[in-house]
Amino acid sequence: MTLSMKRIYAIFQKDIKDLSKNMFVSSIIVLPLLMAFMYSRMGVNIELHYLIINLTLASVTLFIQCAVIAEEKEKHTLRGLMLSPATLPEILTGKSLVTLILTLVTIVVCTKITGYDPANLLLVFIAIFISSLFYLALGTLLGLVTKTVVEASVVILPFMFLFGFGSMLQPLIDEYPLLVFVDYLPNTQLVEFAYKVEEGLAFGNLWSHLTIILAWGVVSAILTFFVYRKREMDE
Repeated sequence: MTLSMKRIYAIFQKDIKDLSKNMFVSSIIVLPLLMAFMYSRMGVNIELHYLIINLTLASVTLFIQCAVIAEEKEKHTLRGLMLSPATLPEILTGKSLVTLILTLVTIVVCTKITGYDPANLLLVFIAIFISSLFYLALGTLLGLVTKTVVEASVVILPFMFLFGFGSMLQPLIDEYPLLVFVDYLPNTQLVEFAYKVEEGLAFGNLWSHLTIILAWGVVSAILTFFVYRKREMDE
């Protein structure tokens, strides 16, 4: 099975037009930028740099992807895509490109504002890119199980909190052992990965963090595939 770049580009262009008209969704980009400006006036450490990066992934990536899919369902245009000659990979790739580009641009702008200069830019980019794939998959999944943009905005709030600020719960693990799962959240793994990169550790000490983040992405992608197929058959 080969991907049609023409179909992917057509879906990509449509999403750009739809998103440019929906200020409710696109305005979420302002949130991490405001936080970046606010924290740039303080002494920003790795923890704060990645609080902003994780918030970008949880808000821009997760929320916009979820809202884009939910809007298609609300307008009853998702059915048209499902019945079109476009394959599932083409549809999901086309609908994810806008969100991915907005995510990476927002992260770059935020890191410029806060002055984040990683010790190994390539490794950090790989980790953030893999993390982005997870949030894209989760956003697509949540968009498929909600019916409207407003409903999606409500459903996504606990996920935004957990994946945006979840790493801040780590100090409470000793007191509340049930919170041990926080250590394995993708946002927490990304922070720990960044710390080890700054320490100059070799890839052999880093791959476990990438594997956990990737595992989150794979599970989310599999769930998305099954939910999409179910919706396709229901339609």
